[in-house]
Amino acid sequence: MKLMFASDIHGSLPATERVLELFSASGARWLIVLGDILNHGPRNALPEGYDPAQVAGRLNDVAERIIAVRGNCDSEVDQMLLRFPIVAPCQQILLENQRLFLTHGHLFGPDNPPPLCDGDVLVYGHTHLPVAEKRGAVFHFNPGSVSIPKGGFAASYGILADNILSVITLNDRRTIAQVAINP
Repeated sequence: MKLMFASDIHGSLPATERVLELFSASGARWLIVLGDILNHGPRNALPEGYDPAQVAGRLNDVAERIIAVRGNCDSEVDQMLLRFPIVAPCQQILLENQRLFLTHGHLFGPDNPPPLCDGDVLVYGHTHLPVAEKRGAVFHFNPGSVSIPKGGFAASYGILADNILSVITLNDRRTIAQVAINP
């Protein structure tokens, strides 16, 4: 099963349009949205093309293919605009031999992980920093931010294909982090 991951959209219409373009071309079954969808939050500058209502409308076009979790900038008011659920603080996807634990990263994350089995994958956003690595017995994956990248990184998204998690730059599609998750 091929999956695409996007995090920290923060209401950017150009980033949303690019994500949806890449999702359409990717062959991924699901688009996993890791929170902070519509609002920029008080610590971030307004992203390019800030238009939360249009972002909601564009994402609603593929609502049946989105699995999402709530970020620290998401609210119940945001849910009123979106046709897919965003209020769960975490979700889980079961693969054949392991679990993907999806969260935004502000409640569960690298410094406060949920209980995970060896070989499971902690998938989170929040930091806007790309990560694809094994830490101890657990894999960590953060696709970075599609709209407000930090740490000198380019805007990025993630793909899971053939048991490989990759972080890929949004505009030139370079792989900047990658890990094989074969148990």
